[in-house]
Amino acid sequence: MNRLQLLSKGLRLIHKMSEEALAGVPLVHISPEGIFKYVLINVIDGGDASKAVVRGFDDCTWHADIFDREEEVFKKLGLRAECPGGGRIEHNPEKKYLKVYGYSQGFGKADHAQTKRILATKYPDYTIETSDEGY
Repeated sequence: MNRLQLLSKGLRLIHKMSEEALAGVPLVHISPEGIFKYVLINVIDGGDASKAVVRGFDDCTWHADIFDREEEVFKKLGLRAECPGGGRIEHNPEKKYLKVYGYSQGFGKADHAQTKRILATKYPDYTIETSDEGY
């Protein structure tokens, strides 16, 4: 095998590994209850594949704290991350209720309809509302 063939084989292996890493990224990771900030993140592999995920944690003061934490996780998997926006989530597990609203001062407003669709994959039996009101 010549150098070009080895390089090509190596690149295919890296691409396959990043595709597998992307497939293993959960769509939703949010705090189990409360009101907290969230970000919508586009996670991108080494090629053209990507997927949008929702992350929200009650221990993060700023939207950027959430993004920075998750970006480090994705980097370790060989993935890139971009944040098109954020907002807030109200999570009430007793009532099986989620509300997506508000915006991020740093990233702008996320597409709450897209966020709702992603949350519904993990919480199909919840009532999920969206609103453009509030901060």
